[in-house]
Amino acid sequence: MTSSSRWQQVGGNAAEIYERHLVPGMFAPLVPHLLDSAGVQPGERVLDVACGTGVVARLAASRVGKDGRVTGLDINAAMLDVARSHPVPDGAPIEWLEANAQAIPLPDASFDVVLCQHGLQQFPDRSAALGEMHRLLASGGRIAIIVWSPIENSPGMAALVDALERHVGPEAANNRRAPFALSDAAELRSLIVAAGFRDVEVRTLTEATRFPSPDALVEAQLAATPLSTLGGMTDAARQAVIEDVRTALRDYQRGDAFSIPMEAHFATAIS
Repeated sequence: MTSSSRWQQVGGNAAEIYERHLVPGMFAPLVPHLLDSAGVQPGERVLDVACGTGVVARLAASRVGKDGRVTGLDINAAMLDVARSHPVPDGAPIEWLEANAQAIPLPDASFDVVLCQHGLQQFPDRSAALGEMHRLLASGGRIAIIVWSPIENSPGMAALVDALERHVGPEAANNRRAPFALSDAAELRSLIVAAGFRDVEVRTLTEATRFPSPDALVEAQLAATPLSTLGGMTDAARQAVIEDVRTALRDYQRGDAFSIPMEAHFATAIS
């Protein structure tokens, strides 16, 4: 089963936990960098591909203002339900669209900016998804993409994967390795160039991610990602994973503060 298929199975409660814990802990800190790298301006039309629960789309709506337009697209209905439940931000209206990123039911050249935060590596056919993004951009439109860099540069996730391998098994470990499947910057650049984009730039950024504790990081990953769709994890194995991650990350705990670096590649290009 592909990583994308696993995300389709992440249901309502998991989507709510994702928004409540993983979005502020791991994803929201990167959103301003994404919008800045794309140069999002007032009045523009923005598409957020693999929008999840909508954190990128909401901030984009504020950036483009009432004269702009934002569409958030995701394949997961539960994620979109959570996105729709948020108050409408002060700015552009947001249209939430359930669709496959590899075959987007929208007209050519209908956006000025396409954004994709931590979605491209999940798609079974990345070239098709990038082709769709290129098709949807007006001439001279911009794309901005974030993918995780190698997992070794994200010690929280590296510790979790190691613990899952020891105590649960390779399927669980590979489930959490999957978000790092496009961690080679050269491969990312080549895919974007092959899709017809020009002026491709890839840079790497490290941002702090924050959880109340290592335990909270593990619990959020177990409950709010495709890992939640895997059965068979015993209470003993769960506790062993938490204890191993807590030990591995003890140097990142400072009193009540727990902050871990996570590194990502930012790619920008013009259609």
